[in-house]
Amino acid sequence: MKNRIAILIEEKYGDMRSSEKQAADYVLAHMDKVRELSLEKLAANSGVSQPTIVRMTKALGFKGYKEFRYAVVEQLAGSRKEDSRANPMYGYNLSRKDRLEDIPGKVAVTSQMMMEETLKNLSSEVFKKVIGALKNARIIDIYSVENSNAVASDLLTKLLYLGLSCRHFDDYYHQKISAGNLTSQDVAVGISYSGYSRDTVEVMKEAQKKRSSYHCNHKFQGFSDYEIRRSGNLHQSAAAFFTETLIFSRTAQMMIVDMIYMGLIVSDYDRFCTVLDKSSRGVRDKAYSSL
Repeated sequence: MKNRIAILIEEKYGDMRSSEKQAADYVLAHMDKVRELSLEKLAANSGVSQPTIVRMTKALGFKGYKEFRYAVVEQLAGSRKEDSRANPMYGYNLSRKDRLEDIPGKVAVTSQMMMEETLKNLSSEVFKKVIGALKNARIIDIYSVENSNAVASDLLTKLLYLGLSCRHFDDYYHQKISAGNLTSQDVAVGISYSGYSRDTVEVMKEAQKKRSSYHCNHKFQGFSDYEIRRSGNLHQSAAAFFTETLIFSRTAQMMIVDMIYMGLIVSDYDRFCTVLDKSSRGVRDKAYSSL
């Protein structure tokens, strides 16, 4: 059964220039490899120029090579769906047909594309509000469960290094108690891979009832949804739809944590650099000076 990309190429093939057909022929013959090839590499492998590759992708209805390559990754993941018994790593479809030597490249390419999508769909206005909310918070409480705990722990560590008063709760009862005691000066942060983790969603709703000044709820799933709520009213919302099957990896989540960390530093450079230097000195004796 032909996949969507192959059908598109067949439909548009007659209207393509000879050089574009040459590139299309390579794609049809090496679909598995294309998902891992940069624009420069695909052009070299198919024996055409980079502009030719871009023209070919546009002839197929894509905005450019990046969108085309993403469609190839999605298509290949979907075509193996029936053969997949599990999807243990969010966003990475594995099957018995996968070769061991292909895994590093597959993970690297998929992670890169997820991070690019995250950056493309990140609202600068929402980002500024998140930074402002965290910077001025009396207490920051972070809620997460299971796999999201690694990201939550990383966020906690970075915020503590900056001298911000924050706590992380991964137990539902502790989360409920925390959310019930928040004030208008506090911030609640919920982190979830799927965006549908019942405990995290419910505790964020509880935090909202207490009318904390800002509730920043980061959901990472087939779409990313950033919400900042003020006094129970939706202040800003931006949704960036990804695909039905691909889910943001921990790599993309960690990238957003780093964005928040660096955004905070830039927002009040002297303050946070001073605190960061003090925090670093406090743990410096735990590192070997030399080996």
